Amino acid sequence: MAYHDIVTADQRLVILRMLEESNGSANDSVLQKVLGTYGHRISRDQVKTHLYWLNEQSLITIESVMGTDVATITGRGIDVALGHARVPGVGIPRAGG
Repeated sequence: MAYHDIVTADQRLVILRMLEESNGSANDSVLQKVLGTYGHRISRDQVKTHLYWLNEQSLITIESVMGTDVATITGRGIDVALGHARVPGVGIPRAGG
């Protein structure tokens, strides 16, 4: 697997895990900040690209509120975030972490 693919998959996993560990929803701005704390300093546009990809995989839903995208994790997204299901293109959580 190429380095870029590994980084992309990890960024998507971070988004899902953050949504699962919080109240289930967050906007693109908050997600961008969280990704930065995990070493993924990416643009808001890149965050939105991940969100729309995750939405296409039925892992989240997206609601646009005054130009801000609000992501809400789905049951399938929770399963992937916890490592109970796998989706190509999303990282796999470490055991116990």
